[in-house]
Amino acid sequence: MDYRDAPAEAAFRERLRAWLAERAADFPTSGDDYWTRQGDWHRALYGAGFFGLSWPREHGGQELPPVYDVILDEELARAGAPPRPSLGYLVQGLGRHGSAELRRRFLPGMIAGTERWCQGFSEPGAGSDLASLTTTAARDGDAYVVHGHKIWTSYSDVADHCLLLARTDPDAPRHKGISAFVIAMDQPGVEQRPLRMINGVTTEFGQVLFDGARVPADRMVGAPGEGWALAMTVVGHEREPSTLGYAARYGKVVRELAARTGDAPPRELAWAAVQTEMLRLHVRRRLSEQLDGVVHGPDGSLDKLLMTWAEQAVGHAALAVGGAADPDLLATYLYSRAQSVMGGTSQIQKNIIAARILGLGA
Repeated sequence: MDYRDAPAEAAFRERLRAWLAERAADFPTSGDDYWTRQGDWHRALYGAGFFGLSWPREHGGQELPPVYDVILDEELARAGAPPRPSLGYLVQGLGRHGSAELRRRFLPGMIAGTERWCQGFSEPGAGSDLASLTTTAARDGDAYVVHGHKIWTSYSDVADHCLLLARTDPDAPRHKGISAFVIAMDQPGVEQRPLRMINGVTTEFGQVLFDGARVPADRMVGAPGEGWALAMTVVGHEREPSTLGYAARYGKVVRELAARTGDAPPRELAWAAVQTEMLRLHVRRRLSEQLDGVVHGPDGSLDKLLMTWAEQAVGHAALAVGGAADPDLLATYLYSRAQSVMGGTSQIQKNIIAARILGLGA
């Protein structure tokens, strides 16, 4: 397989490198400052023509092949720039399940970064077992009234809208009584509570309480009871590292750690190098399949599990090289611990692989 850039891809890469050399240093890459300014970074990328590359042109994208997203991720990592804002799974969810009116109203602002979004899925008692969620939305005239509690909600403190899952039919089987909504966050009945992470960051995500918040009935995404289908679209894309962005960043950290250790690297670093290369080759294969029109279903769970192994191997290597005395490397290790929980726990991914890919227990 030939991974070299075609002429148009090479020209895009050079233009991107030149822009990053001029602008990347203006934006922080870690800590609360990074999360606070992520919206600025999103809009800067979009304004320069480097965001929404493979998404539909009618909603503000450029409809380029997904290889351009790969080039973007590689060059962002190479330049030490902030990563590409993680938004594709919401675009896919609303784009596939939303009405034409909802797509026209919300996708352009979502892609351009002029409207910020969060994802209201997980709850204190419903994380990986999402179908057990208890947030309710009861019909009241031309609106629904929402009561419930969401947690681990990324960007909830700055979001204009939330893609929300709520139970609209308490008597239906638990997977069939859930509906999806686009709900405004700046309204009475919505309370934000920030969460402090183990690495000290306080602005990445929080918990959101809904106490009588209202959402117009025409902001339902799909029909009543179709929220589970949207949820599976969203988490399927959330779990699939369909570009090389993760692998590029892990590889960069491994190379930086290797430069610090010289000829005596710890075994944790050697294992991190193996895991990172494994992930790099795996997602290149995924990209090749994507370019050939292959659509993955439960395979996203395999991708998520491999990504978890790679990130946590890099985290252990960072700890082995820097120890607790280096705050940046310690933060790398601490954040990596979340990877086996976020986007669905590793145990849930293994269950999905066993049941839906290997056919065990059928």
